[in-house]
Amino acid sequence: MPSPALSPVARLRAVRPPRLSPKLLRTEVLAGLVVALALIPEAISFSVIAGVDPSVGLFASFTMAVTTAVVGGRPAMISAATGAVALVIAPLNREHGLGYLIACVVLAGVFQIALGALGVAKLMRFVPRSVMVGFVNALAILVFLAQVPELRDVPWAVYPLVVAGIALMVGFPRITRSVPAPLVSVVILTIVTVAAGIAVPTVGDRGDLPSSLPVPGLPDVPFTLQTLTTVAPYALAMALVGLMESLLTAKLVDDITDTRSDKKRESIGQGIANIVTGLLGGMGGCAVIGQTMINVRVSGARTRLSTFLAGAFLLVLCVVFGPVVSDIPMAALVAVMIMVSVAAFDWHSIAPRTLRRMPAGEIAVMVITVGCVVATHNLAIGVVVGTITAMVIFAKRVAHVADVTSVTDPDGGRVVYAVTGALFFASANELAARFDYAGDPDEVVIDLTGARIWDASSVAALDAVTAKYAQRGKTARITGLDEHSARLHGTLSGELAATG
Repeated sequence: MPSPALSPVARLRAVRPPRLSPKLLRTEVLAGLVVALALIPEAISFSVIAGVDPSVGLFASFTMAVTTAVVGGRPAMISAATGAVALVIAPLNREHGLGYLIACVVLAGVFQIALGALGVAKLMRFVPRSVMVGFVNALAILVFLAQVPELRDVPWAVYPLVVAGIALMVGFPRITRSVPAPLVSVVILTIVTVAAGIAVPTVGDRGDLPSSLPVPGLPDVPFTLQTLTTVAPYALAMALVGLMESLLTAKLVDDITDTRSDKKRESIGQGIANIVTGLLGGMGGCAVIGQTMINVRVSGARTRLSTFLAGAFLLVLCVVFGPVVSDIPMAALVAVMIMVSVAAFDWHSIAPRTLRRMPAGEIAVMVITVGCVVATHNLAIGVVVGTITAMVIFAKRVAHVADVTSVTDPDGGRVVYAVTGALFFASANELAARFDYAGDPDEVVIDLTGARIWDASSVAALDAVTAKYAQRGKTARITGLDEHSARLHGTLSGELAATG
């Protein structure tokens, strides 16, 4: 991410998209093709999770990618049908049908536009680094685990094909990087299996590919208040899950490419994309991290062109070249996704040297985030739980920073308590126990020069301290408040119930 110390011109150059030179153009085109191939089996799988026809998921991946390429805020990020969204909307489709699911997707888009306009993207700054690391590692684990079913109860030829695919992706870049290794692997394995007549599971075995373009239309539901109350909870859940995954993915791509992206625009763009997807009969979606890693990290794409072409190629592959795409062995795509999972995992985070130096709380947050995501298969739940855990650990750590020391005048007529550190709900709860109400002289000074008041709990605790001294006929005076603390104390002091 560009440093804030850079000049305005330097910052502009840092975020300006690269020029589409012939070399970059080739990279973007080939990256889009690789991503399109990788999207097909996942879109079909997510359609199964949501309980809809494969075409519903494939159309969603097409419209999400193309629309976000135009209106999104993060170049090179891939949006498509995702498992998290499918899990949220599956019960609605099961109980009420496809019409309600489509209405949910459209309403979720409206919610995302509203949340984006309200600045929900700014909340991403509260996601700690340990949660981000856990998020990335959990993603890598989920991508890998998603390939395991493709390796069970399959013909023996699948295993050497997967190994060959991985070997091609490892070795081919040493020869040339002008063509993405995953594309080479998919093409070669497909030619080998078709030419040799090797019977292995193919993309066509996952479901029929669409043979025509999507037709726009309104959801087939009654436009009543009852429909709205039925759809709205699912739509809100979908909007929140989709935004969280998209914004975290955008931040991850920011870090990989050392560029910034417009998170507010991305939030609104996701909403627009879901509205367009719903009106074209798709199941909706959000940023899809596995394919984004293929696009950005594996293939080296950096512009919106790769995102647009991923969607365009997906539609062309399904509608025009459906029979050819159906012959692609699943083993080739499994090999690609295994390499994605290996590349996405932050191996440095679990290195013994890192673990020895990392605070125990940071490690715990990372492990909890990974555990929750892997257990629930929902990245959003893991991020929320991990962030809350990090906040609790932080609050506990900061609570011990506040300290109270006392100095009594030589004549014994006055005592000065010096309070240092941050005063908030966690540290303020123990504040009242740090004073000697019975033994102190009649004049008490509470010096807050080295402290700062952050919330109402701190003001209430100070009121409780002064009230305890007043009950014993003694005077407690608070001094040393900075501007922020004085304003907060002046506003709330005496208005809160002091505990005695």
